[in-house]
Amino acid sequence: MARYAYRCPADGDVEVGRPIGTAPSSVPCPTCGGTSRRVITAPMLGLADPSRTALIDRTEATRSEPAVVSSLPRRPAGRPAGQADPRTRLLPRP
Repeated sequence: MARYAYRCPADGDVEVGRPIGTAPSSVPCPTCGGTSRRVITAPMLGLADPSRTALIDRTEATRSEPAVVSSLPRRPAGRPAGQADPRTRLLPRP
C-alpha cells in the first residue's frame, strides 16, 4: 500500500493510502468535500535501514565500476607461507 499526497485549497495537505498505480489525479477532501489535486512528492527512501542501503549501493557500483587491482593481495598475518603436504611428494611429476 502506497501513500499518495493530495492538496485541498481550503484545508491543506491530505494523505491517502492506495495500491500502487491506482491513485487518481484528484480525490474529495475528507474535511470539506472539495476537490484535492494530487501532489508529486519525493519517495520515502530515507526510511530504509542504512546498512542495507549501503550494501545495495556497493553492489550496484560493482556492476558498472568493478574494483581494479594492480597487484595480488598480501597474505594475512599469522598464516604460514605455504607448507607442502608431505603426501604430495608421492604424486607423479610431469
